[in-house]
Amino acid sequence: MGPAVPELSDRARAIFRVVVESYLRSGAPVGSRTISQLSGLNLSPASIRNVMQDLEEAGLLAAPHISAGRMPTETGLRLFVDGMMQADEPSEQERAAIERQIGQTGPIEEALAAASAVLSGLSACAGLVLVPKQEPILRQFAFVSLSRDQALAVLVGADGTVENRVVALPPGTDPSALVEAANYISSELVGLTLSQAQARLTAEIGLGRAQLDRASHDLVQRGLAVWSTDGADRPVLIVRGQANLIDQSAAEDLERVRLLLDELEGKEEISRLLEGARAGSATKIFIGSENKLFALSGSSIIAAPYRAREGRVVGVVGVIGPTRLNYARVVPMVDFTAHALSRLMA
Repeated sequence: MGPAVPELSDRARAIFRVVVESYLRSGAPVGSRTISQLSGLNLSPASIRNVMQDLEEAGLLAAPHISAGRMPTETGLRLFVDGMMQADEPSEQERAAIERQIGQTGPIEEALAAASAVLSGLSACAGLVLVPKQEPILRQFAFVSLSRDQALAVLVGADGTVENRVVALPPGTDPSALVEAANYISSELVGLTLSQAQARLTAEIGLGRAQLDRASHDLVQRGLAVWSTDGADRPVLIVRGQANLIDQSAAEDLERVRLLLDELEGKEEISRLLEGARAGSATKIFIGSENKLFALSGSSIIAAPYRAREGRVVGVVGVIGPTRLNYARVVPMVDFTAHALSRLMA
């Protein structure tokens, strides 16, 4: 890690800021002559080069080529974002666009998709929304035998939705056990979510009050578990604006873009990363190889939790793009969108 901001001299801090801000605008390495023209420091290019060399040795800047200018490293970007960045509040037009898109009447899923799309358009990145995980509430449950070692578990939710999952059966399962297990779920666990039903079953078994034989008990557990496992493996992630990731610089770095698009296809990994933002109260920034998921593609995510009634975090909204993001503009934009969604869901 490089030095903290207080350990940089005023001159080094000023030069470092110019390099980072210029790089984030243009995506190109910044040379000493450019800095002398932009910074107003009244320093010669030679003096600036000496300071840039010190910053490079500290791990905050890097030179992609011997004769090129400097660009911030991921460590340098983290230092800038955490300690030096001056955030720009979203403009009146940006705020209005966000509120207009997500405030249109319709199902909440449409508002969440709209939030992803509007963030993508305003940030020129891909917009992300991690949708609240809503467990179905049990109204009815049945098992349908498919073969000696498989059955179809059928769940009817309180909202009328019907879902099916294939469940593996223990060897020698008697058909009567299927009936008994389904009757127990429908009579004893109706009105509960899956997690509540599993907790109730565990408690009943522990107290010896569950009137089930061993085979039926095992089937009840399998029938409830198949939904929770399936939901964890298929998180609901809305992605909009992947085409924004193929910008002008992409032609020079097609492999990075390909890797990033592959990462977006693997929604489970992205979702697990976004889950890390659920625990915080503020916007989180994940830069490049700080997370192993982006070690190759060199991408960044800006994400903020949004809340429902009583301040309960129910999801995450954000953007993903190259590490060369306009953090000062996008971070407040993501934060504003999260607050707008929270007001909508309150």
